[in-house]
Amino acid sequence: MKSPMTLRVGLIGRGIGQSRTPRMHVEEGRANGLSYRYDLIDTTRNAVSLKTVLDHVESEGFRGVNITHPYKQAVLPFLDTLSNSAQAVGAVNTVIFEEGCRFGHNTDYWGFAEAFRQSLAGVLCCDVLLLGAGGAGGAVAHGLLDCGVERLWIFDAKPQAALRLADHISQVRGEGRAQVTADPTLVLTRVQGIVNATPMGMASHPGSPLPTDALSTEHWVADIVYFPSETAFLKAAGGRGCQVMNGSGMAVFQAVRAFELFTGIEPDSDRMKATFDEFA
Repeated sequence: MKSPMTLRVGLIGRGIGQSRTPRMHVEEGRANGLSYRYDLIDTTRNAVSLKTVLDHVESEGFRGVNITHPYKQAVLPFLDTLSNSAQAVGAVNTVIFEEGCRFGHNTDYWGFAEAFRQSLAGVLCCDVLLLGAGGAGGAVAHGLLDCGVERLWIFDAKPQAALRLADHISQVRGEGRAQVTADPTLVLTRVQGIVNATPMGMASHPGSPLPTDALSTEHWVADIVYFPSETAFLKAAGGRGCQVMNGSGMAVFQAVRAFELFTGIEPDSDRMKATFDEFA
């Protein structure tokens, strides 16, 4: 019997050696009878350009790639078409190669919203502080608005990034849905929730994205970082009685949607979560 053709995909980013995404994809591919290969393409020690990497993986016959920090916005000029979610967010985390075209998608958007619905259903969310306005921050912003947040207060260490995201949200969601704050501690008394969409808290970026002594039991706190699953930020928030959500749900659900884009097969999200949780 002829063996099935290997479906080859990968992840492009920096400092991605600890990513749990490859195993989720490979195990789910095996469960669906696929010969499935998932490569990590870490540019940390390689000065090659993103364009060169994309050209290479496409020429090698990859079905597609996931894109992570710091390339979710940098990849846009090298794509032919964007999905509705990628256009809304202004960032891409999944690229599909098909018939000589590159299609950009954003599965972080749906992934965060689905995780939020499952983990923080029913929390008050009139005003929410969003820390980070990069590619992940844009996805989180739209996910939060889909989940009922009325107004976002956006902070980024690069003020222009925060302004761009707030302006974009105002254009597509309506005036007044997003405001920029130069000091996140000044809005903690008016927000119900705080979301960290920066790399701060990762093993390679230790620390907390803001001082935690102003947190109270009135706040809920979410983090998109999943390695470690309990960041310093979440640990401090939990210690102050806050309801918390770690980054594992977003990591799983973005992979669920990406797997479907790569293969055309609807995966078993519970099985992919079980694979993710085995790392613990």
